[in-house]
Parts: sequence; C-alpha cells; structure tokens
Amino acid sequence: MKVLAAMSGGVDSAVAAARAVEAGHDVVGVHLALSRMPGTLRTGSRGCCTIEDSRDAWRACDILGIPYYVWDFSERFKEDVVDDFVAEYAAGRTPNPCMRCNERIKFAALLEKALALGFDAVCTGHYAKVIEDEHGNRELHRAADWAKDQSYVLGVLTHEQLKHSMFPLADTPSKAEVRAEAARRGLSVANKPDSHDICFISDGDTRGWLAERIEMQPGEVVDETGAVVGAHEGANAFTVGQRRGLKLGRPAADGKPRFVLEIRPKENKVVVGPEALLAVDQLRGIKVSWAGLPIPAVQAQAEFDCMVQVRAHGDPVAATARVQLDGGRQQLVVTLVEPMRGVAPGQTLVLYQGTRVLGQATIDSARSLDWDPARVS
Repeated sequence: MKVLAAMSGGVDSAVAAARAVEAGHDVVGVHLALSRMPGTLRTGSRGCCTIEDSRDAWRACDILGIPYYVWDFSERFKEDVVDDFVAEYAAGRTPNPCMRCNERIKFAALLEKALALGFDAVCTGHYAKVIEDEHGNRELHRAADWAKDQSYVLGVLTHEQLKHSMFPLADTPSKAEVRAEAARRGLSVANKPDSHDICFISDGDTRGWLAERIEMQPGEVVDETGAVVGAHEGANAFTVGQRRGLKLGRPAADGKPRFVLEIRPKENKVVVGPEALLAVDQLRGIKVSWAGLPIPAVQAQAEFDCMVQVRAHGDPVAATARVQLDGGRQQLVVTLVEPMRGVAPGQTLVLYQGTRVLGQATIDSARSLDWDPARVS
C-alpha cells in the first residue's frame, strides 16, 4: 500500500512512519509547514511545525530511508485554524484549534492531496485505533494507552476519511515504549519533549495574543442576578470557568470566589457567580459529524446511552443523547447523568460507546437546571 506519513518532527510520528515501513508499505514522509514565519524557533515543549521540527522530520526520514517533502499549508492553516480561533473568541466561544487542525488540515487538505497523488492512506502518530466491523465498515476507537489516547481530537473524522487513515501506535501500551523504540531505531527525536498548548501561540499567553487581534472594549462584569460587580477591559479575553484575573470590585456576599459563568460579546458583559453554577446538565451541539457510519439510533432519531467527553484529557461522563433536525441540519441534545462543570460554548463534545467514538459536535449552549441565564439583564 502507498502511504503518506505525516511527519510532525516529533517522536510519535517518526515511530509511526517506521512501523509503516516495517510493515512493508511504500512510505513517503511529508512535513506540513503551517507557520507563516518559517524561521520560528521552538521554545521547549511549546509550539510545533517550527524550523527545528522540519529538520527533525527530515533526519527521521533519512534514517528510515524514505523520501521526504515539505508541503506549505500555511495559508490554509491561517484561514481554517488561526482565523477560526480568533473569530470564535470574538463571538464569545472557546474553540479547540487542534480539532479544527485535524478536521481541516491533516484529514481534509492533506488527505485530499494525498489521494489525488495516488496514495492509499495517510499515516500519523496519533494514539487511536481503527477497527473494521463484520461488514468491513471502519470504526474509530480509543487507543490501548488511555493516558495517551487521542481519539477525542480525531472525533471529527468522517466515514470516508477513516477508510484512508492509519494509526500504527494504536496498540502501544505506553509513550515510554515509543521513546525506547525510537532510541533503538537510532531516531534523534527519542527524547524530544512533547508539544503542548496552542502551537501558534508559542509563549502560552493566549490573552495577550488575542488582544492584538480582537478589538477589546471596556465593559461591565455582572453577577448571576445582574448586579454590576466589576469592570473588564475586553469580554473576549475571558473563558467560562475562569477564576483568576477577574478584578472584581464587590466581593461575594458569602466571601467565596466567583467564576466566569457566561460571556456576552454582543452586550460586552462578563457574567460571574459561585462555582456551583458552573455545573451544567444539558448540552446542545451543532456542526455534528459521525466517526464512521452512524449507529441505528442516530438514523432513527432515537435517544441512546453514551459517554460524553468535552476536553482532550477530560473524564468521560455518562449521558443520553438524541439527534433533532433544525431546518434540515442535525443538532445534538445531550443530557448528562451527573452535572459537568466549566463547559463553554465553542468546545467540542465527543460521544463514545465503550471504546468506540460515535461522533462529535461543537457545543452551542450548555444549560444548568439551577440557573437561567435569561434572568441576567
């Protein structure tokens, strides 16, 4: 099989490519240049797709004896990931750029180009598993190592994309084993730190980065009753669940800390309140997609039991879900068995049954039965 290995410059993608070669596939390595500043240097474990990463990917391909190319996807990355990130924050939502990158870059733009060039599959270093059912339909499942499982950020993959996806690290029991294997293979990235945080904000200062791109306007901070308790310099820089940096002028009556409950960019208000009101019971999702063929209950628009996860490394929570149509478009209504805290519009919810990823949606609203945001004026 002709395989295009996406080489990030990290240890996971290097070992994944090595296993694809060892399995007898015809492998070509490609590094995606996503930064519009190709001379950007990596800072420890912050950032990715830097000039050092490109060089590390080239060295790995050289050791593996496979061709190596760099494809410039920087314009597409800016439009589909960076600009989307800014627009979502400007609208008062909290986006997940890794989901958008997987959806629109690695498994849309990259896969589309790979198939056009005659490749059969794209191989990445993600920790996730693809399984075929008795009819040959592919399903996305959690990896063997739940601590490193990345099926959440792959929840955007469609049935057609799963047909051409390869994850050689699926059954690897630990990251330590991947590093040990890289060392045995002579790969220089064996001890390279993992990337974390948002790759295009290398210093980790999301608020400062956004302030340069979104016009911030001073406004009011109000409590859950609508009373003004402080002021802010820009509502877009806050996130639901935030506690620090609120600079409130009036302390809570009970003296306890307050948290951001809601961001209202149109009114330029930030709503704060007690931690208990962060708990939500129902999520509504839009931009719904299914990882593989939808289960029968989805097709019948019937309620089904599932687990829901709203963060890459968050704990899944028991829930029931159902699909409803709104103008011909699917919406997902998820009712939680136990309340979940700190959920913000713009986050991605991913549904599971056992280890299988059913699908995902972007959270449009998160509702608490104990507090009606409409009461805040």
